Amino acid sequence: MKQISIIVPSYNEAESLPHLAEWVDRVMKEHGFDYEVIIVDDGSTDATWEVTEQLHQANPAWRGIKFRRNYGKSAALNVGFNAAQGDVVVTMDADLQDSPDEVPELYRMIKEEHYDLVSGWKKKRYDSKIAKNIPSKLFNWTTRRMSGIYLHDFNCGLKAYRHEVVKSIEVYGEMHRYIPVIAKWAGFRNIGEKVVQHRKREFGVTKFGMNRFINGYLDLMSIMFMSKFGKQPMHFFGAIGSLSFLFGFVALLVVIILRLAGRIALTNSVWFYLSMLFVLIGMMLFLAGFLGELICRNSSTRNQYLISCEL
Repeated sequence: MKQISIIVPSYNEAESLPHLAEWVDRVMKEHGFDYEVIIVDDGSTDATWEVTEQLHQANPAWRGIKFRRNYGKSAALNVGFNAAQGDVVVTMDADLQDSPDEVPELYRMIKEEHYDLVSGWKKKRYDSKIAKNIPSKLFNWTTRRMSGIYLHDFNCGLKAYRHEVVKSIEVYGEMHRYIPVIAKWAGFRNIGEKVVQHRKREFGVTKFGMNRFINGYLDLMSIMFMSKFGKQPMHFFGAIGSLSFLFGFVALLVVIILRLAGRIALTNSVWFYLSMLFVLIGMMLFLAGFLGELICRNSSTRNQYLISCEL
């Protein structure tokens, strides 16, 4: 087993990768680490894969996995996690905004301070304040409140994990932002944070868009729901269904009593139709809960990706 595996998701980062490789190799050699670097080419349309092949030929410690098309960062990380052989697994972006100089200290925190996961905190950022910094602060505040994990920067690409963590979690969709939440859900609760250097982008363009900010909140709601009710969906649907059915049934009894007393006519009473509606909603929610208990929540093909090359 290697001491360190570094996973680098890459999408159109051909210009950055040679500089990153030189920097990583220098840091690893200075500290005497036995390491591997896994570049996951997420369907790049530039020369990213050609550069990856050159890096592998120059140094076998550099490996590569190439997707046939763009699947997204979560897919790249999940495949990288499966391929990683290191005792400590580090993730970093390929755009040179994450500093490899942080890796030795992240490794030490995992090994000596026994963290399950250490997340980077880009305390001083060089991104656009309106387009990225302000949405990021709001996103992190919401995630802290909902998850109970008090990290400042959930979406920082620079993170370190114990080997057992990456082999126990599954990342899909766009849920790479919530890996600490997923890890906590899986039982890895010793989660730390380290202030890391954030550098200006030197090559290429940012892959961030406002649609990802919106999708991020939808993913957070999915994770929170699955963490609480993924194994017992009846606890969620059944509780709401019970309240709806009970309210509708009591209202229906009242309507029937008033009808028998000659106070109202059923066909002219809005309360009759509302009570029936709540009874039907309650029954449908019960049915949804039973179906949820029967259906496996994990699709067998959700994390199958077409890989054209592997080094």
